[in-house]
Order: sequence, then C-alpha cells, then structure tokens
Amino acid sequence: MLEVIASNQNSLIKLAASLKQKKYRDETGVFSVEGVRLVEEAIQADWEITACLVTKKALEQSRVQKIMTQLQERHCRLAELSETLYAKITDTDQAQGIMAIVKKKEYLFKNWVTGDRQPLIAVLDNVQDPGNVGALIRTADAAGCTAVIMTPGSADLFSPKTVRATMGSLFHLPVISKVSTAELVTYLTQFQIQLIATALTSAKPYYEVDLTGPTAIVFGNEGNGVSDALLHQAASRLFIPLYGKAESLNVAAAAAVIFYEIARQRRAAL
Repeated sequence: MLEVIASNQNSLIKLAASLKQKKYRDETGVFSVEGVRLVEEAIQADWEITACLVTKKALEQSRVQKIMTQLQERHCRLAELSETLYAKITDTDQAQGIMAIVKKKEYLFKNWVTGDRQPLIAVLDNVQDPGNVGALIRTADAAGCTAVIMTPGSADLFSPKTVRATMGSLFHLPVISKVSTAELVTYLTQFQIQLIATALTSAKPYYEVDLTGPTAIVFGNEGNGVSDALLHQAASRLFIPLYGKAESLNVAAAAAVIFYEIARQRRAAL
C-alpha cells in the first residue's frame, strides 16, 4: 500500500534526511540508496529494503512502477511525497525522485574466502575520498575481485557519495570495513594469501611481479600512500610506471591497471 506523506515532521522523512550523516547511519544500521538503477540493483541483490520513498513524477516511469510492485511483494513500506519534501531528504542535485532505505549487510572473512581457490582481494588502506572508495569498489567488481577490505580511516562505505560511486557494485561484492592491520595479516596468513603493497620505494614494476597466486593488493591513502605497518607486512611491492608528466594515477585507475594485469597473468597460466 502506498501512503502519502505531506509533513516534514513525519518519522520516515526525518529518518531519510538524517541518513546524510554517518552518525545516524551507524545508529540505525540503515543507509539511503537513491536513483532508479541503484534501487534496482539493491532489489536484484536481495538486500533488505525497509522503505522506499518516491515522488509522483517518478511514479510515472515504468521502471519505478516495477520497483514499487517488487517492493510491495516484499511488504516494504512505500511512501509518496511531493517534490518539495523530497528535496529535503535527497543528497543529489539532480534527484530522480526515488530513495530506498536499506539495511547494512555485514560479511565474515572466512565465509567468502574459503570457497575461492584463487582469491583476489582489494585492500583500501585509509583511502579517504568517498568517490575514490566507490570507484575502486566498482573497479574491483568489474575485474572479478573476491572482496574488498577497508582499514580504519577510510571513507564511510555507506555514505551517499560512496554508494553512488560504486554504481551498484556495493551490492555485488563483499566489503568489510574497519579491519585493523593485525586482523588483516592474521586473515591473510590463515588462508595463505600473499599481501602485496603499491609503493614507490623498493618496488618492482607491476608487470614483473608474480600475481597468479592468492593475492591481496593494498592501495594507500591519496596523499601518504600505504601505511608503514602494512608496507612492513607485504611480501612484495609494486608500482605503475608513469611515462608522461602526471605525478600520479588516481587510485581507482591504478587499481584497474593492476587488477587486469592479474587477470592477464592468471589466464596465461592456465
């Protein structure tokens, strides 16, 4: 059943607006997902959606109508609100008029590593820009990575900007946040996964490093690179040569180069 909300004092409106802030995402255990495609991705990946808010204009679209039918079958709370009221809860300048409230999902390392004989893990070490985090998760998904691990200090996985930048890959790929160096090293040692760090010193060109085995690649902070703690734990280090005048590559672009080199090496080894 579609309810109509007209007051900004409505509890659902207050909840949706509050999810722009990490504090309330943490307190409630939910986050907001905006846009037709991202809501579709959340549904297809079977994430738990507790509510969906739409404008009357958005409801004119056939894709939105299909979304509402699917969510109604899941007994999800559905609400229609005015464009003015939607503007109070959106985090985008060109909103599509549909927002889902989605429950966070937590993963355990052992559950998604043990079934993969050749795991490939992206480790984000204090990567602070939400756009970079989201783009890197999207890249990891496209390249067939097993999972993503984020150390403390990295951007919030469930911020609206991060969620948008993943382009739906958040719903396809296991991501574990706030994993300490000690925990990470313990995990990797237990499952015999080599840790390789991106670095500029004492490093080999990425195409000279054997990446065919179970591997975790660490990508570091935008300004400071990989932390010393993880550098000291790495079995080897690699870098991407720069042939032009650019000082560096964006972290997501660097990840794409390395992930697809891994895919190339693994195909060649078959």
